[in-house]
Amino acid sequence: MERVIICAGGPTEELPDLAAYKTEETIFIGVDRGAIHLMENGIVPDEAVGDFDSVSEEEFSRIQESVQRVDSFQAEKDETDTELAVDRAIAYHPKEVILTGVTGGRLDHFESALHLLYRMQNEHKDISFLIRNADNELSLYRPGVHRVRKDSRFSYISFFPFGSVVEGLTLTGFKYETVNARMEMGMTRFTSNEPIAEVCTISFRQGICLMVRSSDS
Repeated sequence: MERVIICAGGPTEELPDLAAYKTEETIFIGVDRGAIHLMENGIVPDEAVGDFDSVSEEEFSRIQESVQRVDSFQAEKDETDTELAVDRAIAYHPKEVILTGVTGGRLDHFESALHLLYRMQNEHKDISFLIRNADNELSLYRPGVHRVRKDSRFSYISFFPFGSVVEGLTLTGFKYETVNARMEMGMTRFTSNEPIAEVCTISFRQGICLMVRSSDS
């Protein structure tokens, strides 16, 4: 399986163009109200997961009638609905998992999704985990050399340390290149860079790097 899209119940205006991912190699999982978001975009999710406390009885009936697999959980549980959906996504052994519908609305939900992204990327190094909305894409990198292709959708790329200092940061192919830099918590120096080469290189030897790709649209 190429890709799993997990759509949570955040504001619909935050969602990217979901139809662009509608291929035979993509599995869609709706999280709570995210299942309704998918169906309103003409996509019947392959699975729906959550406690469904943000949908009406009529909407939940619609989900049950339309979706082949519906896993309903009690609201009182240790895992978030999104975490349960990520567990289901991993079962498909995809190359990529994209979380959307998690960046708008409640900031605690976004922070939870970002930390979930961190844990999943550490535990499943063979899968690429991303958070994406209409104007942004977030991903986490471990030490090493990473190549990123220029994407016309995202004019800007910013870098931040996630939880610890990033040592030896070298950026090539960008408007503002750097060699063997130290990126500490609280720094804003690496915000709003711009890719100029078709393939840019990011390398560092220590820490976790959060990359945010953004557009002004």
